[in-house]
Amino acid sequence: MLKAIFTWWNGATIGARFTFWRRGVFVGKDDLGNSYYQAKDTSDSYDGRKRRWVIYNGYAEASKVPAEWHGWLHHTFDQPPTIEPLLRRSWEKDTQPNLTGTVHAWRPKGSIARGGERQKASGDYEAWRPE
Repeated sequence: MLKAIFTWWNGATIGARFTFWRRGVFVGKDDLGNSYYQAKDTSDSYDGRKRRWVIYNGYAEASKVPAEWHGWLHHTFDQPPTIEPLLRRSWEKDTQPNLTGTVHAWRPKGSIARGGERQKASGDYEAWRPE
């Protein structure tokens, strides 16, 4: 309960959820469990368009928003993917959140986190020495 009150990075706070409930309309959910909302009116809009929000499922990371929802959030698409799904091409990959800083992050050979040693430099490298 305290986490929902004080931490904005673990989903939305109680105040944000109250605002979305009072001023917004639930539009849909994506495959990652993120919830999307749109304002009921343009009263707090600066450009005449209804505001759109996302409540992240878990840690708030913008790369967890799939392309079709990202386009809707930024008013690229008028209709949400629940009404008008984005056409997927055969060569497109699934959305993958940013893994930097997690145990699933890529670590090259020789990385300290991987426990290896870096390969010796080849003959074309000369270390800089201050003179």
